[in-house]
Amino acid sequence: MRRSRGPDPAFRDRCHRSPAPGNLPAELNRFVGRADELAALTGMVAAARLVTLTGMGGVGKTRLATQAGRALAERFRDGVWLIELSAVQEPHLLDHAVAESLALADHSGRPARETLCDDLADSDLLLVLDGYEHLVAECAPLVAQLLRRAPGVRVLAAGRRPLGLPGERTYPLLPLPDAEAGELFADRAGCVLPGFTVDEANSAAVAELCHRLDGIPLALELAAGRLRALSVDQVLQRLDDRFRLLTGTDRDALPRHQRLRTAIGWSHELCTPQERLLWARLSVFAGQFDLEAAEYVCSGPDLPADELLDVLTELVAQSVVVREETRVGVRYRMLDTVRAYGADWLAALGDTARLRRRHRDWYVGLATWCELDWFGPRQDEVAARLDVELPNVRLALEHSLEVPEEAYLGQFLAGTLWFFWVGCGRLSEGRHWLERSLELPADHQDARLKALWVTGYVAVLQGDPAGALFALEQCRAEAERAGNARAAAYAQHRLGCLALTGDDMPRAETLLRAALAAYREIGELNSNVLMAQIELAMAVAFGGDLAAAEELCAEVREVCADHGERWAQAYALYVLAYAAWTRGDLPGARRLLTECLLIDHAFHDLLGAVLAVELLALVTLDEGDAAEAAVLQGAAARIWPSVGPPLFGSQYFHQPHELCERRAREELGNAEYEAAGRRGRALDMDAAVARILGGLPRPRGGAGGRAPETGEPAVSPAANGGETAG
Repeated sequence: MRRSRGPDPAFRDRCHRSPAPGNLPAELNRFVGRADELAALTGMVAAARLVTLTGMGGVGKTRLATQAGRALAERFRDGVWLIELSAVQEPHLLDHAVAESLALADHSGRPARETLCDDLADSDLLLVLDGYEHLVAECAPLVAQLLRRAPGVRVLAAGRRPLGLPGERTYPLLPLPDAEAGELFADRAGCVLPGFTVDEANSAAVAELCHRLDGIPLALELAAGRLRALSVDQVLQRLDDRFRLLTGTDRDALPRHQRLRTAIGWSHELCTPQERLLWARLSVFAGQFDLEAAEYVCSGPDLPADELLDVLTELVAQSVVVREETRVGVRYRMLDTVRAYGADWLAALGDTARLRRRHRDWYVGLATWCELDWFGPRQDEVAARLDVELPNVRLALEHSLEVPEEAYLGQFLAGTLWFFWVGCGRLSEGRHWLERSLELPADHQDARLKALWVTGYVAVLQGDPAGALFALEQCRAEAERAGNARAAAYAQHRLGCLALTGDDMPRAETLLRAALAAYREIGELNSNVLMAQIELAMAVAFGGDLAAAEELCAEVREVCADHGERWAQAYALYVLAYAAWTRGDLPGARRLLTECLLIDHAFHDLLGAVLAVELLALVTLDEGDAAEAAVLQGAAARIWPSVGPPLFGSQYFHQPHELCERRAREELGNAEYEAAGRRGRALDMDAAVARILGGLPRPRGGAGGRAPETGEPAVSPAANGGETAG
């Protein structure tokens, strides 16, 4: 290194004698995981002169940066030098602290920065700048000058926010994935408790501990340290008070790394008052949230909505909030540990209850919007949106049910989400929230009636006729007393659906026609109304009038095409596919069922999907592949327990399954049929759908749907006492 005022003998001697000069500290324990991150980071340093590793406190920035420095040491003639700045509190001491870390001595009267730039001008080295967050305004110009005047110098900065310089490349460091988090915890636990291993007895607790600590290395190391006195289960039980529990005793660790609260509090101290306020208010969200939700929930006179984006951007820059690209657009989240810190501050401000109400109100509004948009071309978007919003929806439901005078909002929210519970494969969870909401007294009749008919609807699909009848009859009686024609129509509709699955076709047809008439009278048109017409078509088909059933479903398809509705359309396709199979149009039946299955699977509608798979098994049998039909029946058998009793326990719905099984057993023999069924039961829903959609073309049956191997004609409802795929 060139010195403007003569070399520092100690520094020069160290550079000349050491094969890899520098001041990186010796490793005291094993570096665990981060292989991909290390490779990416070293590659970036090789390609750019300024790389900044960003991330929240305790995520492992310092360790990864120093590890990258070791990996790169031989590339730099003058070594890799760690500049630790967290202890430098006075900005005017920055230049002196850097010079001291580099062992640069200068006794002249020149400014320290001038000396630094001169001394490093001809150097070939890497500076690892760590813990600079509180000195960003001073560090940025220093780094800019060094990079301009010392072309052989590169900088790897590790901090909670970028320096904001031209040409800077940033690498956000995320917490450890589950497997690496478990490996780190096990390694550090073994240091504290010799002989410690993750085994069958403690593996679940270790996995839960790592998950609840967000994979934050500092938190995992502090938790491992607690094994001196506690078991893994005891540590897990005490995590609700994680900031008191997770304290460290390592005297060699940096002060900000000795306690989890201190590590996160370091970020908090660097925030402006508005940033701290937003951090606290954002703690009411569970999981991800979007900008619109944050603006509604967190804004106020002290934090105007039109300024919130700027404040949020700063929290992202400081690694307090994580920005993520998702299938529904840009979203944000805080790690649970960061959120818990903010929640403590929100409680200290006495503002938790108000913010939770605003949070609940936003998600009630979101559910209302989504219900309206469900009947339209944005069904896919609605399903995806609610899928990612589910943690916040659950929190909103929970809050509503905790406050007696607001229980009606819980009933309204649980009922409004009918399309999500039913159409997106969440019947069990929907039933849970609906029944919890109805246990509470509420004065808002309309909300209660909606929760009642939705409860009845879910119970029908779950194969619980007693529960369905109780809720629906109660809804109908209360609706008639209250003069609520809409709720009465829905109760009548779902009673018709109950009759359909209960094999009472005349009653089903009567109730469904009456419900459709009531819908027309009040001007109701949505996915529920279309489902009433499809269910009527099923009842008519069970009665043997396939032409009428096809006509009803053709009308539904027209309305679906006009409105962009796909979910109800899938059920219409199912009925039309059965009609095509009955006519012997096997290619047509397979095409309709394939389209039906694609829609149902996209919405995670297990009921619609498993019905399609059951009918596809029958079509596949008539195409001449009994073994594959048995595989599909096995796949359906695995899915049904997640929905309810197979084929609702209905004789009508079950007859096609029995027909397929009987004929397949006759052709294959019991042993081969059972073996094929076991192969099918090994498939989850995704694998079953992939098998169906990616399968080879099937041999086609002859005219009239005859199976070539047996010569047996396809069975129509009329010929078999009303056998149908329903």
